[in-house]
Amino acid sequence: MLRKIIKIEEEKCDGCGQCVPECHEGALQIIDGKARLISDLFCDGLGACLGHCPTGALTIVEREAEPYDEKKVMDYIVKGGTNVIIAHLKHLRDHEEFEYLREALEYLRDNGIENPITVDDVEEKKTQCGCPGSREIAFEQTNVNDNEEGSRISHLRQWPIQLHLVSPHAQYFKNSDLLLVADCCGFAYPDFHKDFLKGKSLAIACPKLDSNKQVYLDKLITMIRESNLKSITVLIMQVPCCSGLAQLAFDAVNSTEIKIPINNIVLGINGEILKEEQIA
Repeated sequence: MLRKIIKIEEEKCDGCGQCVPECHEGALQIIDGKARLISDLFCDGLGACLGHCPTGALTIVEREAEPYDEKKVMDYIVKGGTNVIIAHLKHLRDHEEFEYLREALEYLRDNGIENPITVDDVEEKKTQCGCPGSREIAFEQTNVNDNEEGSRISHLRQWPIQLHLVSPHAQYFKNSDLLLVADCCGFAYPDFHKDFLKGKSLAIACPKLDSNKQVYLDKLITMIRESNLKSITVLIMQVPCCSGLAQLAFDAVNSTEIKIPINNIVLGINGEILKEEQIA
């Protein structure tokens, strides 16, 4: 069947093992100094391991794979004890995989193992849950001025802007400061143009939903080498899936061995700046 599953780029993997404990399902192991996907049956394709790979060796792809088997996963999970069971159940719950969660709870019941999370907790999450990047949240707006006057100036200097669509050889990238932005940022931050985009070239991407990240890496490498980028500012949201964009920029600079600064800015989901740091 065609489904989402982890792909490991062996040449990038340094065998650090940081991904292994994050995969409670037991799909990953370090073998001969490299992370290996030991069975399609165990990988749920939800990507809990992605944000813990320092080299960016892990991605999610869609390919033909054996169906994920929750009961076989539970055979492995229960050997790890109560805390591992809790982590797995919450992982399924927070990604809204309620059918897998039902199978896991049935497994516990059928094998006489106490359910460590409450039914009320599961039911509550069915109506207000999600992984950090997709959880439903409504903001109560305060100090809203309905009488804002004037119009903002656009600081957009180019088209297109999506990283899959831009040419890395485009004139607007030549000797520019690149703003590499996760798609949601422009909607979360009200003064995006004035505070971040002004004077910069732009590329937007979604590190969670976009396919073929290798194309992104190759384009960034070409921009650095041939367009003589002066700097890269990475603007991402606080959700874990966004961190892959900063990793892409870091990998691109490292691949070229050209020293340019990378500034990483993290926005909260209600629009405030949470962190700003130079990562290269």
